[in-house]
Amino acid sequence: MLEKINHIGVAVQSLEATLPFYRDALGMQYLGTEVVADQKVKVAMLAIGESKIELLEPTSPESPVAKFLEKNGPGIHHIAYEVHDVSAALAQLKAQGARLIDEVPRDGAHGTKIAFVHPKSSNGVLTEICQPGH
Repeated sequence: MLEKINHIGVAVQSLEATLPFYRDALGMQYLGTEVVADQKVKVAMLAIGESKIELLEPTSPESPVAKFLEKNGPGIHHIAYEVHDVSAALAQLKAQGARLIDEVPRDGAHGTKIAFVHPKSSNGVLTEICQPGH
C-alpha cells in the first residue's frame, strides 16, 4: 500500500523566518509556496532526495496548524506517506480498524489528494496518506 515517505510536515510560525534555514543553510531545493485555503495554511515545499519537507504556516487562528502551534510550539506536525490510490488506502486502513480523520480524500497542496489518519491509531503521530498530483 505505502510506496515511500512523501514528506514530513513541519509547523512554523513564519515561513519567511524559517525558509532561509532549510533553503540556504541546509541547501534544500525550494519547490514553491502555496496557500491551501480550506486547511487555512500557507505551505512551502522543499526537496531532499526523493522526499520533501513541507513547512506549514497557519493563515488563521482557527487553522489546525495554529492550534497545533499553540499547544506544542513549532516542530514536526505530520508524516505523509505516498500511495498510488488514496481512496483504496483509506478503505484498507478502515478495514484494519484505523481511526480516520478523513473518510474521503480532500485536495492538498500541489494538486495532491490527501487524507489524515488520527494520531490515536498511530501511537501519537499524525499520519497523512498522499496521492501525488502535478
